[in-house]
Amino acid sequence: MNSQFTKIVRILLALILIAFGLNKLLPTPFIPLPALPEKAMDFMTSLGETGYVLKLVGVMEIIIGILLILKKWVPFALILLVPISFNILLFHLFLDASGIAGAIVVAVLNGILIYKHWKAYKPLFN
Repeated sequence: MNSQFTKIVRILLALILIAFGLNKLLPTPFIPLPALPEKAMDFMTSLGETGYVLKLVGVMEIIIGILLILKKWVPFALILLVPISFNILLFHLFLDASGIAGAIVVAVLNGILIYKHWKAYKPLFN
């Protein structure tokens, strides 16, 4: 679990999560938002209009990223990330296929780290 590869994957995923989490929370995003297809834009607009969904996802991404960087509760952080990364993947699969590469990267990095920490999850399946 403490291999150099695992450490690189963990930190890379953490940095991605923190960057995109902060981007959701700041009044002026520092990562420019790409032009989205109409259905994707409608979906994102509806999430934004709730007043809490995108902010909550951003906060969760930052918390998970910090936990990964600090190497605290990593298996827990990875499980928290599963529904987020799955929804990112589904969003791009169904609404914005042009951005699916980033979604695949997040899902694969999450999957690699879950695999590397599988011993922590074994008691859940006994």
